[in-house]
Amino acid sequence: MINPPETVTTDKRRVYCDGATDIRAGAALGHPRVYLEIDQKGYVECGYCDRRFVLKGGAADERDRVEVFPGDNNEFGASASTSQNP
Repeated sequence: MINPPETVTTDKRRVYCDGATDIRAGAALGHPRVYLEIDQKGYVECGYCDRRFVLKGGAADERDRVEVFPGDNNEFGASASTSQNP
């Protein structure tokens, strides 16, 4: 089974990847260093190793995301569903 690509959370919009972050020998065993810019999607993926860089608090940051479903109370104490009067 193939492991999913690594995800790195960052607070900078401009990041670099050399594919060797976890390799003791360094970039010699990775790939050429590339600089990447995180756009409005909130993430960018390296074209060499598929490592994903996610901007903290950005659109793709799921650490603090809370889903509200119909019938649940949202943060304002009101129900997300609408009530209809007959």
